[in-house]
Amino acid sequence: MSKYVDGFIIPLKKSKLKAYKKMAMVGRKLWMKYGALDYYECVGAKMDSEWGIPFTKLCKLKKDETVIFAFIVYKSKKHRDQVTAKVHKDPMMQPENFKGPMPFDMKRFTMGEFEAFVHS
Repeated sequence: MSKYVDGFIIPLKKSKLKAYKKMAMVGRKLWMKYGALDYYECVGAKMDSEWGIPFTKLCKLKKDETVIFAFIVYKSKKHRDQVTAKVHKDPMMQPENFKGPMPFDMKRFTMGEFEAFVHS
């Protein structure tokens, strides 16, 4: 069976990394609680690759920014939709439970759904 993945690219000010990590830990807890197979939040380590377009250019990163590469793995598209619906209904996801501003600019955030066609 082919896996299904939500993928995210999020430019982030380095000074907001701690606030983002707190938010990501809540996300991991909820997605895993409702059945996601795996959950990753990765912060940029080496962004200026010799091949292709470096993330620094692709994301138009400023000197004080890094990028988050995140993905959530599901059994299938149907499984993804079921898990995501449960997560969004959870009281922890309600806006009143989030203290402070969003740690990243939603206008620069991007995400997509992907069907895995090569995986272990």
